[in-house]
Amino acid sequence: MRSAQLITEVTNPAILAALPFQTFHQPGREGVEIYRLYDTADTGANGPAAAIVRYKPGAQVKRHIHPGYELIFVLDGELINDTGHHCSGTLEVCPPNSSHALSTEKGCTLLVVWEQPVRLADAQATPPASQNIEQMADKCGPYCAC
Repeated sequence: MRSAQLITEVTNPAILAALPFQTFHQPGREGVEIYRLYDTADTGANGPAAAIVRYKPGAQVKRHIHPGYELIFVLDGELINDTGHHCSGTLEVCPPNSSHALSTEKGCTLLVVWEQPVRLADAQATPPASQNIEQMADKCGPYCAC
């Protein structure tokens, strides 16, 4: 078991830049770095994981499926996904069996919690219905714009 970790001022870009990120070596993730908080080495093969994830400008992540919940909190920058553009302070909760593709134009840093390991979606996977995206956008009004 790991000892407790404490990161103060986690939304401070200088603090985030000082973390010892590593290249995220996983298929479908281009331009992505990770600082692992805990992972399946700690929790078991199908267990939860959490990390601070940094996307370099222009980074892209191919469509993937989450068998369990995923929480994404944007700490810095702007994340783009199926539900829109999300800037610092945005929390997105993705339900089990949801899928999305991710990207960023300017770069971003995220706190991500995965309930279960993710898997790449095959070519047959379909994105969420645009109707659902529009409904979500209607709920956040002016707060969705960065």
